[in-house]
Amino acid sequence: MPTVIFSHKDINELVGKKLSIDDIEKYAEYGKGEIKSVEKDEITINFDDTNLPYLWSSEGFVRLIKGIIGKEKAIPKISINKTKDEIIVDNSVEKIRPYIGAFSVKGRKIDDSLLKQLIQLQEKICETYGKRREKIAIGIYSLKKIKFPIHYKATNPESIKFTPLEFRKEMTQQEILEEHPKGKEYAHLLKEFSKYPILIDSNNEVLSFPPIINSNFTGKVDISDDKLFIEATGLDQESLNLALNIFAQALYERGFKIYSCNIRYKNKKITTPDLNIKSIKLNRNNVEKVLGLNLNESEIKKLLEKARYSYSNNKVSIPAYREDIMHEVDIIEDIGIMYDYNKIEPLSLKTLTIGETSEKINFIDKVREIFVGFGYQEVLSPILNNKENLTKKMNISDFGTIEIKNQLSETYSSVRSWILPCLMEFLSKNKHVEYPHRIFEEGLVTIKESGPKDINRIAIVSSHEKANFTEMKQILDSFISLLNLKYEIQETQHNSFIEGRVGRILVNNKKIGYIGEINPTVLKNFGLEMPVSAMEINLDELFEVKNGN
Repeated sequence: MPTVIFSHKDINELVGKKLSIDDIEKYAEYGKGEIKSVEKDEITINFDDTNLPYLWSSEGFVRLIKGIIGKEKAIPKISINKTKDEIIVDNSVEKIRPYIGAFSVKGRKIDDSLLKQLIQLQEKICETYGKRREKIAIGIYSLKKIKFPIHYKATNPESIKFTPLEFRKEMTQQEILEEHPKGKEYAHLLKEFSKYPILIDSNNEVLSFPPIINSNFTGKVDISDDKLFIEATGLDQESLNLALNIFAQALYERGFKIYSCNIRYKNKKITTPDLNIKSIKLNRNNVEKVLGLNLNESEIKKLLEKARYSYSNNKVSIPAYREDIMHEVDIIEDIGIMYDYNKIEPLSLKTLTIGETSEKINFIDKVREIFVGFGYQEVLSPILNNKENLTKKMNISDFGTIEIKNQLSETYSSVRSWILPCLMEFLSKNKHVEYPHRIFEEGLVTIKESGPKDINRIAIVSSHEKANFTEMKQILDSFISLLNLKYEIQETQHNSFIEGRVGRILVNNKKIGYIGEINPTVLKNFGLEMPVSAMEINLDELFEVKNGN
């Protein structure tokens, strides 16, 4: 929850109208904000939504206010002047911190109020949206001290010395990480790397050691500076572009002229800031369906323009300083906010219902209690796993595993298709714990049929020197008996189990699961030395049988 401090006087000057504290509190609600305190000229506002970083400065907040009160409408204007200024990106940063963007501003002098807002916006974006500088780090510099082109590269930690911000002595990058307060705070971001990023100009002056600290020479902005250079480095190009767009829009509205910067990579060249406008189609019927409001075309247009969108022919154009709009519903939410949810008349209740747990959940809870009563400990595993565990280690072929297209980790690259592999993995990580190990897990699995299908299952395993088929069958006998059902075991083959010591569980002639002793190949794959007996049951099918379906 970002907490932002505004100057009451600054807001009034930017709006061009005197606003009371009550006015500001009312307008803050449109941005999901709430006044926390008022102390003399300072107004502190908590914003609940971390997806709206443009609001974390006076300029962005005032932009919202101007739309609400009708002083401005639609996407705000911004003009970018092209330049030949260039940052040359070396391949050495590719695996460390690969992306960079920048622009310059000229045309008015920095005063104390503006400098405070710039620093606050920089810190809030870096710490909150930028995940404490991991995803995004922003630097602000005095442009008159910089000579283009600028070089962005990685160097050995001891090869370059410069004086970091607020220090008086030169230090190497390694010394900064070990001695400078900011270096010690953010050293973990670079601990995996043998080289560190550096930003250096054509006069061989260091601008910064991203994402750690600026130079005390180029990276120190003073009151009365009238030319600034803003850059951002990071791990994600879209997030980096958003941060630059927010800064560019804010500074443009302060009266600066914006000048682009060319970023030259090995195989491409881009220009920042990137202010391309995205758009989403809006279906009026969906507006009525979601909000219950029958709005005509002109009413929708007016509300969208208040929210600082542009609208024409059912197409909503989104300002470049917003990246939180993922779907038509996000647009409709803003229509509701601008209409004012308090003005939407609630519908009277047509039916009265009493909430209660479904029969299936009650049944599943009863099953879990039964196995706890048998002396088995319940465990909880991630619903995400990987095909290596789900199929290869279990000595079977794939029977419908759903894989994640753009997975972040190979460990969690698939949705689990059954639970037993999760328990085998659990056993493999607890070999140091005294035996016997008797555990179970109930939960959802997902398999691919005509489409994804969720199934409630339960898996039970026992691991110790004498674990065998008979032990697990005795547990199954007691379990089915407590449900007042009858079962039989049908001879079958399943490569996860020992041949001849595995069976298919049938209840009322319906196949509901497997029972058996785990195959030594599987035990070896998971690094287990103790025998394991196990069973896995489809609780959805067992529930249907129990209820006579």
